[in-house]
Amino acid sequence: MPTNPPIIIKDQKHGLPMSKGLLAQSFTATGLGPGRAYAAAQRVQDELRTAGRFEVTLAELQQTAASVLAESAGPETAARYVRLNEISKSDRPLIVLVGGTTGVGKSTIATEVAHRLGITRIVSTDSIREVMRGIFSRDLMPAIYESSFNAWRGLRVPVPHGASPVIVGFREQAAAVATGMKAIIERAVLEGVSMVLEGVHVAPGYIEPSQFTNASVVQILIGVDNEEAHRSHFYIREVQTEGTRPFERYRANFENIRLLGRYIEDLAAEHGIPVVYSHHLDQTVAEVLELIVETVIRQDEEVARIWHSPAEGEDEV
Repeated sequence: MPTNPPIIIKDQKHGLPMSKGLLAQSFTATGLGPGRAYAAAQRVQDELRTAGRFEVTLAELQQTAASVLAESAGPETAARYVRLNEISKSDRPLIVLVGGTTGVGKSTIATEVAHRLGITRIVSTDSIREVMRGIFSRDLMPAIYESSFNAWRGLRVPVPHGASPVIVGFREQAAAVATGMKAIIERAVLEGVSMVLEGVHVAPGYIEPSQFTNASVVQILIGVDNEEAHRSHFYIREVQTEGTRPFERYRANFENIRLLGRYIEDLAAEHGIPVVYSHHLDQTVAEVLELIVETVIRQDEEVARIWHSPAEGEDEV
């Protein structure tokens, strides 16, 4: 027998060997840093080898992993790991919808959440809008050729008396992009592939999560309640993108951006969509993951309840 034989997960297809990298990635979803996550994965492997357990089921591996996390990172981290594993047991793809006004950190948060959940498909509504621009001319659909906070410039009808042109323009643009969003989601559900869809157009009411019955769809809104903190995001973004997304352009339209944020948050309250206010990245990502876990577990329980309930007119056995 080799000095360090691999740990085989025997209920996986073809008896795949345990991957410390994948195990460590699942640990980072709990909030552990990469170094601590890899050290914990190494400890899991060492404990299994010391006990002579070179073939384990996935459930046994996860049980050992939870025990190691409880000792090395605390019971809360272990409990979070167990709850996250509940998502992986679902036979339905997970679709995470991340919305919010410009500059609140949606893309960064969406990317981090996708990484921690092992989701490889991330789509932005700006990409959808760009594709639509290649299909529809400016004359045919002018609203999609403007930024969300300046979509009013593409309006072809008068703004109703007393209404905000910024809101009316955004509504027209979001309604157009929603068609593309729905098609992207339907394709992911059909393929059974989990996905994160993010963007300012992921506004409550434009896409109804409950219509995708063969998937777990979780919609979350990101907000920044402090104006100065929000304003600073644009400066940081200018530096990170080496000037391709200039601070001055967003500063000049900051009031419109904040107005859109308030409007989208009002929609969230109206439709019962949770809002996570972003202050620190790790804390915000942890809150979003917790909301995803709670929502998926609740949805799965509801599906199981409906599935096992007797049909109308039938008696329970």
